[in-house]
Amino acid sequence: MTLIQELMNQSATGSLLQGGMVKRFSPLEIRETIQTLVATEQIDTAYALGEAGLAIYPASEDMLAICGLLAVMRQDWPAAVELLQELVEAQGQNIQPFTYVMLVRALRCNLDPAGALKMANQGLQYYPGQLELEAERLSLDIYSDAVTSSAHTH
Repeated sequence: MTLIQELMNQSATGSLLQGGMVKRFSPLEIRETIQTLVATEQIDTAYALGEAGLAIYPASEDMLAICGLLAVMRQDWPAAVELLQELVEAQGQNIQPFTYVMLVRALRCNLDPAGALKMANQGLQYYPGQLELEAERLSLDIYSDAVTSSAHTH
């Protein structure tokens, strides 16, 4: 039985995510199930499954990535930054461009433009010309130019 089938059975009986049911599934299966739940607009169940999966597999790249995205969806910027920074550490030299882009956006939304600009520049060192990172850096450069010129006029 797949995790989505288990969740449907449990939601019908009102015992959603009870016991150790989630432990029987791999981080990949949990991530894919969360993606299905989000696609079918079962957002609360996706959040609950994300929390359960992260509690079981706290160092899993799959869990850090999907829970980081869930935090972005909730606009919980401090949690998104924390989870995505943990994902960057977990991925080491294999950080994906999408991870950089999501972390840059989370940092910007968490009101850390300097950190976002630093992360965008770091990402561009590994992925020169990556369009989304270039766009993020450009918008952050404009922001930092405005802050710098504002500081000089005061």
